[in-house]
Amino acid sequence: MCDRIARALVWVLNVLPWTRRPQPGRHSASYLTTTAPEPDPGPNSCAWSRPWTGPSSELARSIFRAEEAQLLIPECRERFFATAWAEHGYDYPYTATTGVHQVSFTTAAVAA
Repeated sequence: MCDRIARALVWVLNVLPWTRRPQPGRHSASYLTTTAPEPDPGPNSCAWSRPWTGPSSELARSIFRAEEAQLLIPECRERFFATAWAEHGYDYPYTATTGVHQVSFTTAAVAA
């Protein structure tokens, strides 16, 4: 019974003119052949075309595997990591400790 109802519904929707698309769908072969491809973005638009500007893996390993950091409690260890990254010019935000209030870098719009 369900198959008969489904077939009847599909037949009715195929016959009625206002249920048909006037143009082919955007995933059909005829639509893809009639539309022009997007222009090439250029050779330097890819993120990997520029060299990596972040820290090296050796630097990260030396900071996170430092012997003096392994002897500290977790709160002090996070502060040690943040200080070590700051010495090299990188930001390392830490929020693992209680009582440390991070400054929000986004501001909310105030309705006047």
